[in-house]
Amino acid sequence: MVNEPVQRRLAAILAADVVGFSALMERDEEGTYVRIGRLRRELIEPRLSEHQGRLIKSTGDGFLAEFASPIAALRYAIAIQDALSCDPDPLRMRIGLNLGDVIVDDGGDVYGEGVNIAARLEALCDPGGVLISGKIHDEVDGKIEAAFEDRGEQQVKNISRPVHIYAVRPAGMAKAPATAASKEVRKPLQLPDKPSIAVLPFQNMSGDPEQEYFADGMVEDIITALSRFKSLFVIARNSSFTYKGKAVDIRQVGRELGVRYVLEGSIRKSGNRVRITGQMIEAATDRHLWADKFDGALEDVFDLQDRVTSSVVGLIAPKLEQAEIERTRQKPTESLDSYDFFLRGMALTNKRKFAEARQYFTKAYEQDPEYSSAYAMAAATLMFEQGISGMPLSDEQRAEAIRLAHSAARAAGDDAFALARAGHVLTYLGREYDRGASLVEQAVAVNPNLAIAWYSRGWVTMMCGEAERAIESFDRMIGLSPLDPLRVSAWNGSSFAFFILGRYEDGCAAAAKSIQFVADFHTLGAYIINAVHAGRTAEAQEVAARLLKLQPDVRASDAEEAFPTRSPELRTRLIAALQDAGLPG
Repeated sequence: MVNEPVQRRLAAILAADVVGFSALMERDEEGTYVRIGRLRRELIEPRLSEHQGRLIKSTGDGFLAEFASPIAALRYAIAIQDALSCDPDPLRMRIGLNLGDVIVDDGGDVYGEGVNIAARLEALCDPGGVLISGKIHDEVDGKIEAAFEDRGEQQVKNISRPVHIYAVRPAGMAKAPATAASKEVRKPLQLPDKPSIAVLPFQNMSGDPEQEYFADGMVEDIITALSRFKSLFVIARNSSFTYKGKAVDIRQVGRELGVRYVLEGSIRKSGNRVRITGQMIEAATDRHLWADKFDGALEDVFDLQDRVTSSVVGLIAPKLEQAEIERTRQKPTESLDSYDFFLRGMALTNKRKFAEARQYFTKAYEQDPEYSSAYAMAAATLMFEQGISGMPLSDEQRAEAIRLAHSAARAAGDDAFALARAGHVLTYLGREYDRGASLVEQAVAVNPNLAIAWYSRGWVTMMCGEAERAIESFDRMIGLSPLDPLRVSAWNGSSFAFFILGRYEDGCAAAAKSIQFVADFHTLGAYIINAVHAGRTAEAQEVAARLLKLQPDVRASDAEEAFPTRSPELRTRLIAALQDAGLPG
């Protein structure tokens, strides 16, 4: 069978979209739908015919078109933007143009790098503007009335080679309508070397001016709470609020404030109820990373404000870390800095590749000797190895973990993450119960919105015998980060705390939730000890047999190291329960 040849041709590709489409739809869904339809019928499609263009496909907020001539394509782009700029209430568009080789399928759709670059240029374009590639510029320069601003070579997403980019300023095209944020031309700020975010004023959709103070107060609380995360660069309130009441373009906000992420939202009152929505966006790409809504009664607006702040911050922090991990994975290893090494270590830790992760954490603190979180995570990987296997570390490994944890505590200052991790390690491996308890209490005081701080406080207080405080801490952690992978370990910690309190059925239920995700000495052991004391001996014996099948060398006495509680009597009870279920001594 002979394959038919692939059809290729050189084409000028135009990609365009409407600025702020999602926000427009949220404010007035039906009205925006009607305006987009009119834009297509009255401007986009008629002008295509005039300039010998072909519509390839359209989306809800944009379209892709093909032209045989780069000059025709650019003239079309200028005509569109010029017509929109004269509209008293325009829909603003971004347009990107590229000349390249494309593949054409039987249905007339086109594919290839020529299309992808046009789409990337559109994503980088200013509202109301046109960006063209160097290939288009070479063909049109001197042949069309326009000025070209050379923006140099830029690396664009999923394209291996840099693309030379030019912004178009035609003589006849009116400038895009200015906003308070765009009246002065500002050079884009360089992004900081850690995740950066701006929280914009939330829109008051209620029509009730009285709710303005509520929305502003909540945004200020969110900014303050995010500022407690030492791993984040957060724009101050005075800068974020310069955009209040203005229609903003997220890409422009990112460039002007020098941030990678933007959080925006709205508040809507109905009767005695209020709904708050929030969404986090990657500024450079306009990609939505997270969105959620919160409903509550207005009787206690300050309680609702606190609840929303806590929820938003608790959910955003893990999303930011994951977004940063994904970004770092795309960087070549020779360009990594200390923070990138740390992120790679975190990604490997999540996969339980602890030895590999520790190598990256080591590189991070060697490059930055004051990097407290890198010390803390290097120590934590050793703790995880013992905790998951149930087998004690060597004397050298234990000493190294304790040394690293002390280094983390010394360098931590008010870094809640490092304080929490260091306190956890020093309690679990160093049995420095008072020191560990002091560190985790500092962590939750410094940043009460940090889920990992409550997680570490849960384990430390459990090991210190304060079971009620442990359960409270684990519940707080899961409330802040309900989808956190560490919730499995939090359920496990709660099961031990229930054992201490004599609430054995609750202990079995908590351990059973953990076992659905992870079956190891910690989770199975927690179920066994609770089941034995709940009188469910047969079940305990079945789980003990499962544990021995997974880890044939495990012994009940390993609990001395795996569950290092402060109370010798409690450790004795744990070991006895494991033996009663059939584990060898």
